[in-house]
Amino acid sequence: MPITPEQEAEVAELRAETRQTLRAVSEGMEKHLYTIKPVLDHGFIRVVDYMGDDAAICQAARVSYGRGTKSVKNDEGLIRYLMRHWHSSPFEMCEIKLHVKLPVFVARQWIRHRTANVNEYSGRYSILDREFYIPQPEVLAAQSVVNNQGRGEVLQGEEAERVLEYLKADAARAYDHYEEMISQDGQQGLARELARMNLPANIYTQWYWKVDLHNLLHFLRLRADSHAQYEIRVYAEELCKVVADWVPAAYGAFEDYRMGGATLSEKALGCIRAMLKGEEVTQETSGMSVGEWREFQQVLEG
Repeated sequence: MPITPEQEAEVAELRAETRQTLRAVSEGMEKHLYTIKPVLDHGFIRVVDYMGDDAAICQAARVSYGRGTKSVKNDEGLIRYLMRHWHSSPFEMCEIKLHVKLPVFVARQWIRHRTANVNEYSGRYSILDREFYIPQPEVLAAQSVVNNQGRGEVLQGEEAERVLEYLKADAARAYDHYEEMISQDGQQGLARELARMNLPANIYTQWYWKVDLHNLLHFLRLRADSHAQYEIRVYAEELCKVVADWVPAAYGAFEDYRMGGATLSEKALGCIRAMLKGEEVTQETSGMSVGEWREFQQVLEG
């Protein structure tokens, strides 16, 4: 996404303003503050505010004054304990506010995470920009034959070219009609709140999204996963880099226990115990469905 000189100047001006504060400051987060991080062809994320750091998580867990007397190593151990045992409220003491530009169909997935405060750009009051998400050829794929929610092989040749042309032409035509309908040149002009209904789901919108760290990590666990849709996953992956710098101990524990770990059912644990005893275990003897067994095998194989 090309960043305009005006946007660059605005970010530079914001980053030039410094104020003395007694609040907790994360040095890792400070380097991200206000900076525009491009995602997809026209999208971005940028941090506009945050509260708390790793020490704030520990402070809340201990209900202590200030930073307390514990060492950084003890703090990291406590954070890992909290993550390991699914204690959530100490992580809720940290918050982040993001400015996000994203396609509408991605926003519809994102908004399913209802544990956040959201304010979206209004198509009732403002005219939406002529900006549409057009996939790169390498992510233009057919429907998966094994997963109703996923993609399969990448489209090739004439079919890929035809699909891309449809996406571009349909988006352009819909926006042309949108402009014609709201125009007041020789006509009354349709209300913007009605004209917007004709715009496609790949048009870009923007919002401010404020969320606490516990719910942000839940979002990242689902959306930064390899099974998540590509177009939301790239936003989540960019957010992971920010969180890793903001709260490194919390993110390290999150990577270990949530992203790199696995949740096993009672049946799965029974199978592992049997395997450790040298017993042969099959899908038929495991008590699992075919789908569960396949996922269990994937966990064991890494």
